[in-house]
Amino acid sequence: MRDNLRRYRVIREALRQGYPGQPTGIVTRPLTTLAALRSGIVGRQSTPLPTVATHVPAGAKPESRIQRFARWVDNAHITPEHSCVPYAAGLLAHLARPTLGLGRDGSVVGRGCVALMIHGVDKGRALPLAGAVRRGKQGHLPEDLQSARIAQVQELMPPGAQVVGLGDGACDGTGRQDTWREAGGAYVVRTGSNRTVPWAGASCRCETVGAWIKPGTVVA
Repeated sequence: MRDNLRRYRVIREALRQGYPGQPTGIVTRPLTTLAALRSGIVGRQSTPLPTVATHVPAGAKPESRIQRFARWVDNAHITPEHSCVPYAAGLLAHLARPTLGLGRDGSVVGRGCVALMIHGVDKGRALPLAGAVRRGKQGHLPEDLQSARIAQVQELMPPGAQVVGLGDGACDGTGRQDTWREAGGAYVVRTGSNRTVPWAGASCRCETVGAWIKPGTVVA
């Protein structure tokens, strides 16, 4: 319980310092709930509300904490612009020194939905910055969905930041590459071995070219 309280206080103070202006009045309670919710997620390393509620400081029954978190999530007045963007912008200001890796990942989140998340990668950790949920199955995600999230994060970047986009096979595609180039960033993504590239005057599969080229060789 002491660990839960200590962690909660540290997170609450960090949120308070990162909030634009001094939080007072009706702003204080949502901020306190957000601190408890984040503290529980970190402590439990999981996101279902019933498990999160068991890793926040006591003071109410677990059922009451679950209802409190559920109301916060469903509150129409709790918007990303007020509850997430200020902290994401502050986080990026510290991480983008000198180069920041932005990882993209699509994961199944239940009930026939998949979530696209963009993370800031730092010291082996993926710190979530932006995301979107849509109906569908795990696999390739629409390019317009990914491009919109990339643009959303780019708006939060400090001036002069060097960005490298990282992604798995679900994130390849020429449209996404154009988005990175237009934003002035670089990118590294995996792609299928069955893709073809021009090599020595012929069209070859990536796996064939990969077996012959030397490190540092650029293939279009």
